[in-house]
Amino acid sequence: MADRILRLPEVKSTTGLPRSTIYARIHEGSFPKPICLGCRSVGWLESEIQDWVRRKVELARSSQ
Repeated sequence: MADRILRLPEVKSTTGLPRSTIYARIHEGSFPKPICLGCRSVGWLESEIQDWVRRKVELARSSQ
């Protein structure tokens, strides 16, 4: 099955993070890096975003 490419609005909706936090975490290395789609266009692989969310949920539940 082909992986979908998510644009920023969908990544924000999926993660619940604002744009500035997403880019700050990319800079820190704690969020998946986007892929270049064109001169001024980027997207994220849906599977990488889902994996990131899954890890966050697991981490939150294991610390309770």
